[in-house]
Amino acid sequence: MMILTQKRQLILLFGIFLMTGTALAQQENNSNIGMDSVIVDAPFEMPPITIPDFSAAPRLPITDFGAQPGDKESTTRAIDEAIAQAHAAGGGIVVIPAGEWLTGKIHLKSNVNLHVEEHAVLNFSEDPQDYLPPVHTTWEGMEAYNYSPLIYAFECHNVAITGKGKLHARLDVWRDWYDRPEPHMAALARLYHMAAKGVPVEERQMVGNQAHLRPQFIQFNRCENVLMTDVSISSSPFWVIHPYLSKNVVIRGVNVQAHGHNNDGVDIEMSQNVLVENSTFDQGDDAIAIKSGRNQDAWRLNTPSKNIVVRNSLIRNGHQLLAIGSELSGGVENVLIENCQLDKEIDDVMHLLFIKTNERRGGYVDNIHMRNITAGELRYGVLGIETDVLYQWRDLVPTYERRLTPIRNVHLENIRTGSVDYISQIKGNAEQPVQSVSLIDVEVDSVRGERFTNSNVDHFSFTKNE
Repeated sequence: MMILTQKRQLILLFGIFLMTGTALAQQENNSNIGMDSVIVDAPFEMPPITIPDFSAAPRLPITDFGAQPGDKESTTRAIDEAIAQAHAAGGGIVVIPAGEWLTGKIHLKSNVNLHVEEHAVLNFSEDPQDYLPPVHTTWEGMEAYNYSPLIYAFECHNVAITGKGKLHARLDVWRDWYDRPEPHMAALARLYHMAAKGVPVEERQMVGNQAHLRPQFIQFNRCENVLMTDVSISSSPFWVIHPYLSKNVVIRGVNVQAHGHNNDGVDIEMSQNVLVENSTFDQGDDAIAIKSGRNQDAWRLNTPSKNIVVRNSLIRNGHQLLAIGSELSGGVENVLIENCQLDKEIDDVMHLLFIKTNERRGGYVDNIHMRNITAGELRYGVLGIETDVLYQWRDLVPTYERRLTPIRNVHLENIRTGSVDYISQIKGNAEQPVQSVSLIDVEVDSVRGERFTNSNVDHFSFTKNE
């Protein structure tokens, strides 16, 4: 009898397992979203990028959940409830209608599209308390628990932010945090030491004690199949759009204007299969930055930024068109930036392409292509590569482990600019020279200094098309 009972229990458990599997499969099949595939032509093998299609998904206006214009609590709660319902239904579009709406943090879930309608403005609170409790995020390449990004997606798949409306960050408090007083620098040093020593991320609590580590505006953290289209973004506490450890990302037709401290337009970090196109960037820092983590944290995560294309975009202002590093310890490879135009009236652009690292980073940079670019006067030059960039970190913290960064296969073609200090300045490391740099059909109106100030580089070529 005991044996029969055990058999029946096993049969019952197996039946439950089969029914659960069937239910999960049905739930997957009943999803309200479809999938699209974006094919990108590049001078390297670029896999199709998979993105979600919400055209058949139900629309969930936040007003149906009690949102009131100007009422932060009701709007924050309504957005959370609409996201939860869309996620539970297998997919949905959370609609921000026309008008001005004040909100706290927004945490996206899988199969959810946040849609900001034309003439809608979603204002994000300036109160740091609205971005607590802390979440698993990053600060300049090191993982930590910090204030939530204003819009945050963690371990999500099939997420989107769309619409012709506006996302705006109120800077009343964040602006005061742009400075770097002693408590802030002490917090950065503490985080650096914890990351170097392998302290678990959940123990790296960075909120409080005037650490003032500002949050990113939008972070897709460990996400897959991400779409951003058409939205305008103004002002930001820190980096504006931050795909981190994510795969299959399309950012299309966005308009970013943010002139605060560290306000890069897009920071692509340890992410793969990324397309940025048909967008406008007006930045207080770099327009596009590609990173892959810092030192020991990145060596632990071991994920390069790879297969990245930026094209057909306008830069109204910014320090660099494309910056790679200095947080590149996971490696950067297969990058194309093409058919972009920089406003010829601006004079704040330093380089078109700037690659920076130091002896603590390790990682690598390989197979970088820039072509068909027009710009006005540049503060420095077309290409800059530096291997000893440490900023405030040089004396703030020690070198735990010395690792040099191989940099190779950097190619620029069909570039037109105004006046420059130099065409290229390459400061390679004598122990690890930069390898294989080519400039083809690069024309500048005039050179204010020496055309090339290159050191420790092997196989450098400059060719003009006849």
